[in-house]
Amino acid sequence: MMGGLLTEAFATALVAGAVTAGIPLLLAALGEQISEKAGVLNVGLEGMMLMGAFTGFSTALATGSIWAGFAAGAVAGVASAGIMAVLCVLLGLNQIVIGIALTLGAEGLTALLHHFRFARSYPSLGVKDSLRIPLLSDIPVVGRGLFDHHPMAYVAIILVFAMAALYRRTGLGLSLRAAGEKSAALDVAGVDVFAVRSFAVLATGALAGIGGAFMAEVGAGIFVPFLTSGNGFIAIVLAMLARGRPTWVMAGAFLFGACLSMATAFQVAGVNLPTDVIQMLPFAAVMIVLVIFGRRAGLPAELGVPYVRGQR
Repeated sequence: MMGGLLTEAFATALVAGAVTAGIPLLLAALGEQISEKAGVLNVGLEGMMLMGAFTGFSTALATGSIWAGFAAGAVAGVASAGIMAVLCVLLGLNQIVIGIALTLGAEGLTALLHHFRFARSYPSLGVKDSLRIPLLSDIPVVGRGLFDHHPMAYVAIILVFAMAALYRRTGLGLSLRAAGEKSAALDVAGVDVFAVRSFAVLATGALAGIGGAFMAEVGAGIFVPFLTSGNGFIAIVLAMLARGRPTWVMAGAFLFGACLSMATAFQVAGVNLPTDVIQMLPFAAVMIVLVIFGRRAGLPAELGVPYVRGQR
């Protein structure tokens, strides 16, 4: 009887933690997927998540509104992405170099802003709202883990299917794909390649900013410097391996979310494992997935290549 209760508690904690930890990855990876489809490798995703996390948390703490924090996180992500859009899309600078510089700059800036804003204190947002779906949340073991979360979690899942429809059935989806595969042909068709790529980068920033804000406001409830801890880079890997399919991004996000939530689940079950082992799991999972699926990743032909009008 006791073993069954521990098993149920472990499963519930693992599923709930997988969703909570997976939503920031899902949002950021969906954004990266937009950018990559348009031919821009957004290595600055980690920095955009950090900017969204700090701005979103600070706004939510000041206003008492989680949703205001999400909006502020999106704005911060767009502002960060705007730098990349100008330097990489319009000026054609190296996307990897600019992305790394953006991430390093965001890490230093958010740590400095945290010091000035909060000194050495770490205020918490306290209890967050959750939307419990009737009947479904009563399913044994996984019900509460899957169907009792902040409303933004459900918005992120709906966004997966909305983006899948956008890619398959809209002109915008076709333009995004063409910008990454045959940008010269898109230009000849009368569509501004720079505008399409800039939109993609800014959309990536918005989603990464919201993902960072979710991590700080809902996942952790606090902001600490370097909060994202490599989640942005994991999201880049997810976007690359998903081969343009948002549903694959969602599956990967929750898989890595489960790895990230292992520590809490084991604590609930009363199992003590070294912290270093738990922290290693997501990155070990990344390497395993890369070994298995890395060669099958389908990337746009012009990914990372600046577009120069008139050049073939």
